[in-house]
Amino acid sequence: MRIIKDGTAVVVIDIQERLLPHIFQWELTLQNCLKLIDGLQVLSVPMLVTQQYTKGLGNTEPSVVNKITGFSHIEKNTFSCCGEPLFMERFASLEKKYIILCGIETHVCVLQTCLDLIESGFIPVVVEDCVSSRKPNDKEIAIERMRQEGARITTLESILFELTQVSGTETFKSISKLVK
Repeated sequence: MRIIKDGTAVVVIDIQERLLPHIFQWELTLQNCLKLIDGLQVLSVPMLVTQQYTKGLGNTEPSVVNKITGFSHIEKNTFSCCGEPLFMERFASLEKKYIILCGIETHVCVLQTCLDLIESGFIPVVVEDCVSSRKPNDKEIAIERMRQEGARITTLESILFELTQVSGTETFKSISKLVK
């Protein structure tokens, strides 16, 4: 099944200042998330951003805030984004089938959001190189569980080119520059 740009939204989950430095390969994960955000903005894919318990985990990482045009976030205390009524309200208004997921932590908020999306009839698309956890094994097991439950697992470069669909356009050139 192809993931089509017009049917797609993205959720950037909890990339927060106090949590990020404790994440396995956090610098690489952050750089990949920033490239993904750039590419999805080039493609005009709608984006929701969440923050988990801001008082304890801090605000969204400034480099993420600075990348997102018209940045705003949805505060949550539930691990699953779907447990937050404001998130569900904004999410429903997007009317999208495919939901790209990136952020942290893979085995907690990303996993629980993914499972709830599947249960609600959506198709989560987890960008494997744009998610991480404190422990590599937690990420690995969570990715496998999401795959078993029906999520699509992909990579940064793969999803950007899949959504771009054709070469030779200005969009393709912009995406190509991002992934090099």
